[in-house]
Amino acid sequence: MDINRVFAGFGGLFGAAGIAAYAAAAHSAEGHMATIAPILFIHAPAFLALSLLAKVSRPAYFGAWVLVFGLLFFIGDLVSRDAIGDRLFPFAAPLGGSLLILGWVIVAGTAFGRLDFERSE
Repeated sequence: MDINRVFAGFGGLFGAAGIAAYAAAAHSAEGHMATIAPILFIHAPAFLALSLLAKVSRPAYFGAWVLVFGLLFFIGDLVSRDAIGDRLFPFAAPLGGSLLILGWVIVAGTAFGRLDFERSE
């Protein structure tokens, strides 16, 4: 089975980070960890699926990268607010959220395209 190892790795890392965020949320009533944990958990299995889909679909490959950057900006901003009390950068969370929406729309669009070509890396 041929997979995109980068996206499979992101799936594992996002899953591990989701568990860590749930643990942090369980020990503190303050902060954004209760918001961060389910977002990471939702995306972890999605990246495992994208590790397969991105090998045969250029739009899925592009959409997966859009999702990566969306998560990094959105989650990064929330973690930054908790860790240092300030934003990652102005509008990081809205940019990340917008990229997440766009990434999912791109991935959804793969259902309407051809998947019978091998994406070159």
